Amino acid sequence: MAGGCIDFVQLLNHDLSSHILSYLDDPADVVRVSSVSRAWRQFVISNGISKNLCLRLLPEVSHAVPAIEENNIVEPLEVRSTDDMEVEKLKKNHRVYAFLAQGLASSPGNCISEALCASSTDNYPEESILHTLEPRDRVDERASYWSSEGESDQGVPETLTFKLASKLCFINEINIQPFQAFFQYGFPIYSAKAVRFRVGHFTDQHMETDLVDEFEAGHRHIEDHVVWTYTSEDFPMAQENCLQKFKLPEPVFAVGGVLQIELLGRVQQQEMDGLYYVCVSHVQILGRPLKEDFVAEFVDLSGKCVLKYISKPDAASDSNPSTGDALEDGSGGSTPGPSRLHSFTARLVQRAGMGIERIFSLRGHGVLIMDEDSNDEDDEDYEDGENNNLDEVESDAEQA
Repeated sequence: MAGGCIDFVQLLNHDLSSHILSYLDDPADVVRVSSVSRAWRQFVISNGISKNLCLRLLPEVSHAVPAIEENNIVEPLEVRSTDDMEVEKLKKNHRVYAFLAQGLASSPGNCISEALCASSTDNYPEESILHTLEPRDRVDERASYWSSEGESDQGVPETLTFKLASKLCFINEINIQPFQAFFQYGFPIYSAKAVRFRVGHFTDQHMETDLVDEFEAGHRHIEDHVVWTYTSEDFPMAQENCLQKFKLPEPVFAVGGVLQIELLGRVQQQEMDGLYYVCVSHVQILGRPLKEDFVAEFVDLSGKCVLKYISKPDAASDSNPSTGDALEDGSGGSTPGPSRLHSFTARLVQRAGMGIERIFSLRGHGVLIMDEDSNDEDDEDYEDGENNNLDEVESDAEQA
């Protein structure tokens, strides 16, 4: 190697090289390593380095491995021949796991984006589902809660449907607080007997905006517009005025962006009319959504979706090179000029003649994940520039 650098991937045995790369703790570093040379990229892909890092950073993803690799839900796999199947699968998994590791939220949070609709509402909009997103018990001296219509049959269920923060989430837990009517005699609590959860996606993504508008206007026929892909077991609900936690047996790989809470059975009768109601004060859906710069777009109704990064140009970084460098090296400080690593990745893209729509960009690290469909061209570029660029890439990777 030029400059006396040692290519340990070729020099050392397979197990030792894998062990060294297992110490990488940032998805961007995996991308940097796979950009060093053709041999390094093949080593990273064939040994599942990005997968191992993703599962280490985000343990929830381990429960979705069959969906990602066997059912092929996340990204459609196109194979040109039987001999290429395993190779193409490894390359696809490398891209997906690297993308998930960078795109999913680093810590669990509330995944609710909007309240869509309730199966019934007693007094709309005063007792709308929208109030379940309000953390306070009272707003403007009025109780904040959703109430179903009254029923004489205790077995009539109700549903509350929410739009998730992204079309791809890992859901861990749903928290629900029944409503206690402090303004009624005896302070009754209108809980359900049990709850169940469903996740799914709209049948027609182009109609999603119109459907949401309809639901907000009081319509409630969401069942005609959603395909449910997961249904949980039943969880008993206590008749207690507290935020009750319903932890799923394992994280749910929610592809589609819709979650529904089924409230099964009624326990509290209202004294004034003798009817049974279900009322809810608060709802939380905890999990890991995609970060705001990442989206999942559906390919078809089978549940397949493509992960994408939405590039947001930073005018400040264009006019001030030091600002961009602060993002690239992750230090928060400034550097005197464009990093050599950024220049190298830019040259790779330019030589491959690839458009921005074929590139997954990891913002904040100055590195790129390139579409593997152009592997032959990319391999030639790696080989042509390997000797000239390995020194500079290794040096910048160490500094970053």
